[in-house]
Amino acid sequence: MKVIRFEDLEAWQKARGLTLEVYQLTANDRFSRDYGLRDQMRRASVSIMANVAEGFSRKSDKEFSQFLFIAKSSAAELQSHAYVALDQEYIGESDFEKLYDNLDHTSRMISNLIKHLTGRSGQPPQGTQ
Repeated sequence: MKVIRFEDLEAWQKARGLTLEVYQLTANDRFSRDYGLRDQMRRASVSIMANVAEGFSRKSDKEFSQFLFIAKSSAAELQSHAYVALDQEYIGESDFEKLYDNLDHTSRMISNLIKHLTGRSGQPPQGTQ
């Protein structure tokens, strides 16, 4: 399948699904009152999909991969926040595992896209470290 728009990217589609999942999880009564964590998790999930889209629009593999590294970092941030949500009992173990696994899968998809763009083992492009 030829990728013409960012919406064609499986990594963006997966990130969109994650954002929906995060919004649904954070909408429950107890969770929704923890404004800081709720908002941070929502921002991190939106950041994943937004950075994939923004990077795609740059039309340069180097710039695209830089934005993908940011998206990958946001996925890790969201995984960490999920532990807080679990520890505060805002989400149950099964919701945590589902979210964590979906984030892990999305992160691997982004890593594979970075590898494709950089032609290397997923290291940041020169000048970005």
